[in-house]
Amino acid sequence: MTVTADDIKRFNANLEDELNSAALYTALAGREADPRLAEVYRRLAATENKHAAEWARRIQAAGGAVRPFRPDWRTRTLIWLAGKFGPELIMPTLAATEKQASSGYAAQPEAAGMVAEERSHAVLLQQINRSAPGQGMEGSLLARMEGRHRAAGGNALRAAVLGASDGLVSNFNLVMGVAGAEIAAGGILLTGFAGLLAGAISMALGEWISVQSSRELYEKQLGAERYEIAAMPAEETEELVLIYQARGLDEESARLLAGKLMADPATALNALARDELGIDPDELGGSAWEAAVTSFLLFAVGAIIPVLPFLFFGGLTAVGLSAALSAAGLFAIGAAITLFTGKPVLFAGLRQTFFGLAAAAATYAIGRLVGVTLAG
Repeated sequence: MTVTADDIKRFNANLEDELNSAALYTALAGREADPRLAEVYRRLAATENKHAAEWARRIQAAGGAVRPFRPDWRTRTLIWLAGKFGPELIMPTLAATEKQASSGYAAQPEAAGMVAEERSHAVLLQQINRSAPGQGMEGSLLARMEGRHRAAGGNALRAAVLGASDGLVSNFNLVMGVAGAEIAAGGILLTGFAGLLAGAISMALGEWISVQSSRELYEKQLGAERYEIAAMPAEETEELVLIYQARGLDEESARLLAGKLMADPATALNALARDELGIDPDELGGSAWEAAVTSFLLFAVGAIIPVLPFLFFGGLTAVGLSAALSAAGLFAIGAAITLFTGKPVLFAGLRQTFFGLAAAAATYAIGRLVGVTLAG
C-alpha cells in the first residue's frame, strides 16, 4: 500500500500523541504514592512507548522524518496539576482521552493491533477514576456491587421525584392557562386529563425507547466481548489483570484470578461485562416495559393533583383549590429533593413552591388575556 504525505502527517500526529501519553504516565508513576498504581502507570507508559516506536518505524520506512519531541502544553499542564493536587484530579480527563484514542484508531487500518490496548487503558483509567480519593483501589467485589445497588436505588428515587414534579408543574400550568381563559369546568377537566395522558404517554414512550436502546447496545457490547474472548483470549486476560491490579491486587494475584476466570468462557464474559463494561448481564439495564409503566404512573400522580378540584367545584373556587393543592405538592417535591442536595427542607420546599406558583400565575394571566381578546 502506498504511503502518502498525508499518511506520514497522520503517523507523526499519532506518534506525538503516544509520546505525550507516555510522558504523562511516566510522570504519574513518579508522583503516585501507591506502589501498585505506580507500577500500573509504568506499564501504561511502556505500552504507549511501544506504540510510538511502531509509528516512528512506519514514518522512517515511508521516507519521512520523525520530528523532535517535546511534551505539548496540555501534557505539561496535566503533569503540573497531578503534581500539585494529586493524580486523581486528572483521571476523568485521562479516561476520556484514552477512549477517544481507541475510537480514533478504529478508523486507521495501520492501528488495528493497538485498538484493544488503547481500549484497555480507557477501561483501566475508568476503574481508577471510580475509586474514592485517598482509598486507593481497595474493596471487594461484593462491596462494589452493594454500592452500585445503593446508587441505583438513589437514581430510582430521584427519577420518581422528578417524574412527579414534571407531571405536576406541566399540568398545573396547563390547567391555570385554560382556567384563565374562563373556559367552563368541563373544558378545563378535559384539558387537564388530556394533558395528563399526553404527558404521561410521552414520558413512558421516551423511557421505553431509552431503556430498550440501552439494552440493545448492551447486547451488542456483550456480543463483541464474547467474540473477543474466543478470538483474543490473551488480550482479554491482560485487561482483567490490569483491572484487578487497579483495584488493589498485586500482579501475581491479579493474573491468577484473571486466569481462573478466563478458563470458563461464560465466567469470563460475566466478569468482563461487569468489570470492564459496567453491565449486569442478568439485567441489561432493566425492563423497558417496567420503566415505561413506572414513568407513566409517576407523571400521572403529579399531573392529577391540579385537576382534582375541577371534579367537584367550578369557577374561582376550583382555581383556588387547584392552586392550593399544587402548592402543597410543589412544597413536598421540593422537600423530597433535599434527599439528594442536603439543602434545608423549608428553603427547598418554599423555593419550589414559589417558582411553580409564579409560572402558573404567568400562564393564568396569559390565558386571561387570550380569553378576553377572543371574547372581544
